[in-house]
Amino acid sequence: MKALLVQSSSDTEIKFISYLLKKLGVSSRLMNAYEIEDYGMSVLMKEVDRNKKVSRETVMKKLKSK
Repeated sequence: MKALLVQSSSDTEIKFISYLLKKLGVSSRLMNAYEIEDYGMSVLMKEVDRNKKVSRETVMKKLKSK
């Protein structure tokens, strides 16, 4: 499966593109900015290396430096 992200500030353009995709038989979904951000975060979380361990001291040192 592949996806295409289209961004437009015009409601008319969005409606036209949605209509065109529906006529072509392509499924589509309208997403708001928060949903797009959540999707991006989920992609990043899936790519994280969960094998490496970090000590508590290292984490606390990073938190204190900010």
